[in-house]
Amino acid sequence: MSGDCAWQWDAWVDRAVSELASKRLLRSTRPISFDPTTDDDTTFQTFETFDRPGPWDRSSVEVAVDGPTFHQWLADLPSSSPEANSENENENEKAQKMVLFSGNDYLGLSSHPAVRQAASKAALHYGMGPRGSALICGYTNYHRLLELSLARLKHKDHCILCPTGFAANMAFLTALASIASLLSPLPKPTPLDRIAIFSDELNHASIIDGIRLAERQTEAKVFVYRHSDMLHLDSLLSSCSMRMKVVITDSLFSMDGDFAPLPELVELRKKHGFLLAIDDAHATLVCGENGGGAGEYFGCEKEIDICIGTLSKAVGCHGGFIATSKRWKSLIQSRGRSFIFSTTIPVPVVAASLAAISVGRRERWRRRAIWRRVQDFYSLSGLPISSPIISIVVGTEEAALSASRHLLKSGFHVTAIRPPTVAPNSCRLRITLSAAHTVDDIKKLVATLSPWITTLNSNLLEFSKL
Repeated sequence: MSGDCAWQWDAWVDRAVSELASKRLLRSTRPISFDPTTDDDTTFQTFETFDRPGPWDRSSVEVAVDGPTFHQWLADLPSSSPEANSENENENEKAQKMVLFSGNDYLGLSSHPAVRQAASKAALHYGMGPRGSALICGYTNYHRLLELSLARLKHKDHCILCPTGFAANMAFLTALASIASLLSPLPKPTPLDRIAIFSDELNHASIIDGIRLAERQTEAKVFVYRHSDMLHLDSLLSSCSMRMKVVITDSLFSMDGDFAPLPELVELRKKHGFLLAIDDAHATLVCGENGGGAGEYFGCEKEIDICIGTLSKAVGCHGGFIATSKRWKSLIQSRGRSFIFSTTIPVPVVAASLAAISVGRRERWRRRAIWRRVQDFYSLSGLPISSPIISIVVGTEEAALSASRHLLKSGFHVTAIRPPTVAPNSCRLRITLSAAHTVDDIKKLVATLSPWITTLNSNLLEFSKL
């Protein structure tokens, strides 16, 4: 199949949108503007930035757990030490301070003064804002400006906000599946006229659930390819006779910390003409000179048709988004169920997100800092890591919980990841680095992790000999 078929997607979506318009089912948002005498568009763009970390940054990685909760937590976790389980839970009622290595606030923006001020100002002026779905009364000039900011960040023409990143994937995939029925002259599309969705086997749960819903609508057929295996994907694409093909993948996988091979996917896109959609949740603001994400990092932003993301990771706030073209935005607003039937993001959160994106783009030292921490961890541990997400697989649930317990007692908040999040016997410690961490933090963490790092390095060495 020729790569020219990729451009047919524009025609298919245009036809689907025209069909909705002819039936008067096309929906659009109408922003509610707040009092222009107290706020205008220019105030959203003026945020104080800094050229180095401030005391507020540390609060994004330093946490405390009250004494009784901490000891109960320890008691609930297994230990290989017989005396550990007989510890006096009332020994220390004071709060236990820990360094957080399990959050997703990669740049430390959640505590930035500009983000705090933007949220508090909006809350004081407008409360939570008009509460309703975006298509009824929940869409404001704050939401519109955030969409414009995200579209610029992702080098797309348009953007649509969703309540969460999970909802964003669900909205895109249900809208995608609806194209088949909108274009079909029959009550139900024929097998060849359905949407063929090709999904990486380690994609996020929100993608998987969105695909399942699309499948239940009988408007999509799903093909799962082995993780980042482009030969397998190429084979599946070549043997598929369906016209409308879509490949969707995480850009940076949240449980393994590896990147999808985007340059290779772009080459396959040229060959097979599929629509390329990525979930850029963990790469947005983290990767690329300007924080544009994995597309900017690999130099292929223009070849990515749909960029789905979240405001709950490096943005440090809450919500989801889909950056794409005007035609796709029109379709998703009219057919994306999780967008249509959800109350929109509260105005203070939107204002905070707008500030965080502006600050995150301008304070480039934050991206340099987090990647230095990645290099520090690699240099000290020898583990072949490629991102701020570090996965140390320890095996059984008991082993992972015991390791987490050891870290807690050592002053590190790292939660064990177990099924159903990961497969049985692949339980792990998922460590996430932040620009707010220091070199000393990394040194102490690596020293605490040394028994598991030594085992993991030994296993990697044995594997390399096979």
